[in-house]
Amino acid sequence: MFVIIGWGVVLGCVFGVFIAHGGNMGPILKALPWEMAMIGGATLGAFLVNNKMTVIKATVSGALSCFKGSKYTKARYMELLALLYDILQKARKEGLMSIEKDVEDPGSSPLFQKYPGVGNDHHVTEFITDYLRMMVSGNLNAHEIESLMDSEIETHHHEAHAPVAAIQRVAGALPAFGIVAAVLGVIKTMGSVGQPPAVLGAMIGSALVGTFLGILLAYAFAEPLAGLLEQKIEEGGKELQCIKTVLLASMQGYAPQVAIEFGRKVLYSTDRPSFSELEGHVKGQK
Repeated sequence: MFVIIGWGVVLGCVFGVFIAHGGNMGPILKALPWEMAMIGGATLGAFLVNNKMTVIKATVSGALSCFKGSKYTKARYMELLALLYDILQKARKEGLMSIEKDVEDPGSSPLFQKYPGVGNDHHVTEFITDYLRMMVSGNLNAHEIESLMDSEIETHHHEAHAPVAAIQRVAGALPAFGIVAAVLGVIKTMGSVGQPPAVLGAMIGSALVGTFLGILLAYAFAEPLAGLLEQKIEEGGKELQCIKTVLLASMQGYAPQVAIEFGRKVLYSTDRPSFSELEGHVKGQK
């Protein structure tokens, strides 16, 4: 929603001030379809050449996600921490082997299905169960598991940032393609030097539309979109950091109530539930 509003503000200010200052939209509107086709087509072609199919798909998916609200809310984090609390509490009371079935088949586990928001998230569930499985096996200590977690989170970070880098490269290329379109427009104009000044002026104005569009699309559309997608990715990484902190605290001997407090402290302050909110939620889920 805010993406659309922001772009509306950009277009309103740019073209609104232009018109208010006496500008004529005629030459822009006349040149716009052809310039957009040239710049957009060249940018799309370069994008396809520059990225693997997995990155292309992830970029399209990531760009579409920017038009949706964030799923990483305080309610989701409370649900995640409550799930971790229930798992660790069961392991503490009944032994680690008691959660083996939950770990092996989270889809039919009452613990995971009690919290569908995170229990049905494949990536989060896989991250939790993989390390719970290692805890159940008892073959790795906390430092070894922490190293594995860091490696996986780093890999996730690099994979998730590939679409951001792809959009940023598009933003960097758009002004150059705008210049290409403008140069071609100037070449066309130079071939018509015998025309009246009014005609030549309109042709030069049309040529300059390409430069204008390339810069506008780069800095008002592509670059902000990449920034927003990067923020969303950072939120996803923070969720994994929260899980990591809780599980490591449990491995180091802290009680479930204390372990989830460790995880709560990792979250961003804007989405972090207070101690009393989390305690009330956990108690209410019992």
